[in-house]
Amino acid sequence: MVTLKDVARSVGLSVTQVSRALNDHSDVNEETRRRVKDVAGSLGYEPNISARKLVSGRSGIVALVEQKYPRFTSDFLFFEIVAGLSAEFSRRGMQFVLHLAQEDEDIIAVYQKLIGNGSLDGFVLTKSSRDDPRIAYLKGRKVPFVVHGRLPERTDYPYFDIDNHFVAADSVARFLALGHRRIGLINGIAHFTYALARYQGYCDTLKAAGIEPDPRYVRQGDMTEEFGYRSALEMLVGEGEGPTALFCSNVLIAQGVYRALKDMGLSVPRDVSVIAHDDALPNTDPAAFEPPLSVTYSPLSKSWDPLAEYLCGAIAGKPLDEIQEVLRHDFIARGSVDKARR
Repeated sequence: MVTLKDVARSVGLSVTQVSRALNDHSDVNEETRRRVKDVAGSLGYEPNISARKLVSGRSGIVALVEQKYPRFTSDFLFFEIVAGLSAEFSRRGMQFVLHLAQEDEDIIAVYQKLIGNGSLDGFVLTKSSRDDPRIAYLKGRKVPFVVHGRLPERTDYPYFDIDNHFVAADSVARFLALGHRRIGLINGIAHFTYALARYQGYCDTLKAAGIEPDPRYVRQGDMTEEFGYRSALEMLVGEGEGPTALFCSNVLIAQGVYRALKDMGLSVPRDVSVIAHDDALPNTDPAAFEPPLSVTYSPLSKSWDPLAEYLCGAIAGKPLDEIQEVLRHDFIARGSVDKARR
């Protein structure tokens, strides 16, 4: 069994220094903390939770709370999130646990119960939504947490996010530059913060070009291939002219759009240009589309390290401006975008 002394010997520090680094004390610099945690992880060091709690007042355990939902057992994205976060906290010498609540449970009552037993140091919040009650509750209780995403009007908490407003704005601007004026958006569920930001970016960019957003060209819902397929059909076979360009909030939606266009005898990009946001999820390779799909590229895997780091920082009492980050995407141009023809 690897002990604290073994870790101290490997990094050339005292046991006290190693202990303080593993417990995120503010008098240990960032480089030393990372080095100690990397070595501890590589050696397989497992801290004694009871002893840690007695010494530091912290358990070294953080949690993700998730409510069960209909597609829970087949949602590979959820398991990507859990695996990624678990690996990053483990690398920092901490334990990451998943708490599954029932669909009909009051989520605040769940947090209240978990906080009450005193065994958790903090929480990771995903799927942030407008007026998210979890954020208000945890802030009121002064419990450390980090959010994957941001509320539109409130950012007084630790978070990591991508610039979702710019994700949509960038895509729409590229369509506009190629002469497209009937531009559609197939987005995620409307109340989630990333979907709110993308919708706003879409609307703001059209209005700046003197184009009033047309509700006929907007769909918001569960980001699946079937939703993309159905949304494209609705836009293209309804009354009036259909869109000549579509921005899809993920690659699965774009798969559905490609399939719908093929079934209608239309093609990409001759009839409809397509851009999608690419989270770089398994089994979704936009380069393998026919034609290859242009994307705003921001791998979801880039989130795990900062989310873990910023929660550790929140637990250690770091200033807010050191535990917040917004990342810009890359754009990868492929064969799915062309000048407007119709």
